[in-house]
Amino acid sequence: MIGYVTLGTNDLEKAVSFYDQLFSTIGAGRFLETEQFVAWSTGMDQAGVSITKPFDGKPATVGNGTMVAIMLDSTEKVDAFYKKAIELGGTCEGKPGLRGEVAGFYAGYFRDLDGNKLNAFYMKMPE
Repeated sequence: MIGYVTLGTNDLEKAVSFYDQLFSTIGAGRFLETEQFVAWSTGMDQAGVSITKPFDGKPATVGNGTMVAIMLDSTEKVDAFYKKAIELGGTCEGKPGLRGEVAGFYAGYFRDLDGNKLNAFYMKMPE
């Protein structure tokens, strides 16, 4: 259902460098790019994440209550993705671990260089 989600940035060059390095750890690459917008995905048939300078020319701001969740296939990949985000200058919003609200839900939360909130998660489905 979701094609891609877009986050705003006030420094496209820094944001693109952050996401190029972060998304390369999970095999995602650029699939769409203009002077104002770059999007990454693991495949043309998969959902993506994009970064843009706002089209209205006003400063990008963080959406209160907005978050992008990146689905991974193991807790180890969640740990590595979260660690890479922090190494690249992201800030912690909750270290990786099991979350009590949903059985089997393991997630790590962080903010990117512009303050956009993301999480990496793995959810073990009941058998």
